[in-house]
Amino acid sequence: MTSDNYTDLGFAKLDISRADRTGMNETVFCPGKTKEQLSAILKTFSDQSKSVLGTRCSAEQFEYVCREVSDLNYDPVSKTLWLQKNTPPRLNGKITVCTGGTADLPVAEEAARTAEFFGATTERCFDIGIAGIHRLFAKLNDIRQADVIIAVAGMEGALPGVIAGLVDSPVIAVPTSVGYGASFSGLSALLTMLNSCAEGISVVNIDNGFGAGVLACRIIRLLERKRK
Repeated sequence: MTSDNYTDLGFAKLDISRADRTGMNETVFCPGKTKEQLSAILKTFSDQSKSVLGTRCSAEQFEYVCREVSDLNYDPVSKTLWLQKNTPPRLNGKITVCTGGTADLPVAEEAARTAEFFGATTERCFDIGIAGIHRLFAKLNDIRQADVIIAVAGMEGALPGVIAGLVDSPVIAVPTSVGYGASFSGLSALLTMLNSCAEGISVVNIDNGFGAGVLACRIIRLLERKRK
C-alpha cells in the first residue's frame, strides 16, 4: 500500500517523502532485518527512483541484495550501502573527519560516507591521536580549513577536546567502543567528551558515525543559507 507519505510493506513503512521534509533521503538501519526484508525495502526505493542510505549492512546482506537491486555501492569498512538514484545537491562547505587511531576507522568512515552520500565534501585525517600529538599538529593547518570537524576517538576520548581548543569551527565528537576493559565499551570516551572544558563541542552516541555525518551536513546547509 502506498500513500502520499509512505509505502507500507507490512513489516516496514518506507518514508518516501523524507527528503521533501528534511532535505535528506531515507536511511535504513540494516541489522535486525532479514536479507529478504532488506532486499524488498531497497527494491521498493529503487522502483520509485528514490535514493537511500543503508547503515551497518553486513557483507552477507549486501551480496544477497545486489542480486535483486542494481546500482548499489557498498563499503566493507564502514558497512554503508548507497542506492543513489539521483545526484544530491552539492553542499558548499568542507567536513574534516579525524580519528585518534586506526581502530576508529569503521566509525569514521561511516561518518564520512554518510556526509558524502548527502552531498558534502569530506577530508580525512586519520590516526592523529594524542599519544603522538605531533601528528595532530602536522595536520592542524588543514584541519583549520574545515567548516565542520568530526573527531572520532576511543580509549579515553581526548581528541575532540584537544582539537576544539585549537580551531574556530564546530567539533562533533564521536566516542567509539575501542579500548581496554575500563573503557567500558566506549562509555569512558563518551563521558570525557561530554565533560570537555573546550567549548564548541557537540557529542553523539557511542559508535554513531551516521549521526555525526548527518549533523555535520545540517550545519553546512545552515551555513549555505546564511551565505545566500
